Amino acid sequence: MALRRLLLRYFPPGIILEYVEGGESKTRSIDLLDLRPDTDVTALVEEIQKREPLITASCLEHITHLVQRLQEKLGEKQNHKFSLFKVLRTHILPLTNVAFNKSGSRFITGSYDRTCKLWDTASGEELHSLEGHRNVVYAIAFNNPYGDKIATGSFDKTCKVWSTETGKCYHTFRGHSAEIVCLSFNPQSTLLATGSMDTTAKLWDLEKGEEVASLNGHSAEIIALSFNTTGDRIITGSFDHTVAVWDVGTGRLLHTLIGHRGEISSAQFNWDCSLIVTGSMDKTCMLWDAVTGTHIATLAGHSKEVLDVCFDYAGQRIATASADGSARVYNAGTKQCIAKLEGHEDEISKVCFNPKGNCILTASSDKTARLWDAATGHCLQVLEGHADEIFSCAFNYRGDTIITGSKDNSCRIWH
Repeated sequence: MALRRLLLRYFPPGIILEYVEGGESKTRSIDLLDLRPDTDVTALVEEIQKREPLITASCLEHITHLVQRLQEKLGEKQNHKFSLFKVLRTHILPLTNVAFNKSGSRFITGSYDRTCKLWDTASGEELHSLEGHRNVVYAIAFNNPYGDKIATGSFDKTCKVWSTETGKCYHTFRGHSAEIVCLSFNPQSTLLATGSMDTTAKLWDLEKGEEVASLNGHSAEIIALSFNTTGDRIITGSFDHTVAVWDVGTGRLLHTLIGHRGEISSAQFNWDCSLIVTGSMDKTCMLWDAVTGTHIATLAGHSKEVLDVCFDYAGQRIATASADGSARVYNAGTKQCIAKLEGHEDEISKVCFNPKGNCILTASSDKTARLWDAATGHCLQVLEGHADEIFSCAFNYRGDTIITGSKDNSCRIWH
């Protein structure tokens, strides 16, 4: 094995090793999820060298420099005030979803008008209109980190895969017997997963354009799915009150997470694939061991349904959004609620952390999106201007651009 080069990964903090083994180029990462601005760099680098055989004495200086750069990034103060950059009258009917590519240079919008549109973030210009579905385009995604493909899942029971560059359709996947409401590319961009109201999820081979597995086991609609970071596991959340953990390679059911007393609204792995968080209409959020499938904790406190849950990039904090108009932040280690985000006047349907993890974005039916300090719960900014409820919001990878999607048929870009 020969080390070729070292790359910096800002979010979550880490160093990527590019090396050659048996004539083949490979990568692996050193995750530095616990890095702080005051971490002892010398001791950390010594620890890395002990654990990682590719790191030799000759590159210790370089490693030290990279860790210091990561520390500088973590130490930067977040006082960015967002202002409206553009209002895009995106579709003739309401939007369903918005999503960024990895760099944030492009984003996509799905709509009830049966199309998905691709936009240039910097200019607000429409690049492609992806047309061909015969019903609502509900679920949309880029194959990040690559961003050269777009997937659209529709109420017409099909899923399509498109070229970002040309807007041409590569594949139409048929096989579901009801609406497709969620989808995701695996991290390697070799598979696409779709979840449907027909109670099944399916895995599709992007190269061959065919179904490789049908994940059968739920007794009601699947409305959420998510791959883990390594791509060897996928979770599906269902109206049957359970979340299922599947082996991607075999399509085998590994665990059923039983405990919620209402429909699942959201489910996600943390970065290091050790934990799963689930949100439910039973007003709670639950934390599970991803390896064994055992229940770790119930995070209670909301007075109405939990509509969305997410981890920060490092997997150390959890945010929940509820129909009670509040969001909450929990420490994934201690399971304690560390902040209550109160101020919205109606339900919050979407919550996400910025890449650095110190700021939270919420989207609400009260026609506003809000930015919050993740540590204190203090409201930093209210993004106003939409004429109807906001149901989708996202940060770009650098955390300096936001998009919001609303039932007013428009999308707003904030810088």
